[in-house]
Amino acid sequence: MRRAPAEVRKLEPDPIYQSVLVTQLINKVLLKGKKGAARRIVYTAMDTVEKRTGSEPLPVLKRAIDNI
Repeated sequence: MRRAPAEVRKLEPDPIYQSVLVTQLINKVLLKGKKGAARRIVYTAMDTVEKRTGSEPLPVLKRAIDNI
């Protein structure tokens, strides 16, 4: 058993969208510590959503998470 409870780390918002939700998505996409590649994948997907829908990608992401 642990001697003390594990310290909960605060997530920093991502630099582009200033959202903790986007940071959580980047961390879920992350493989083998390649955070740069994970950011590129997420930001490219967000740009694609913006081009196809013509609206801001952050509300679309929030709506998609709510639908799960």
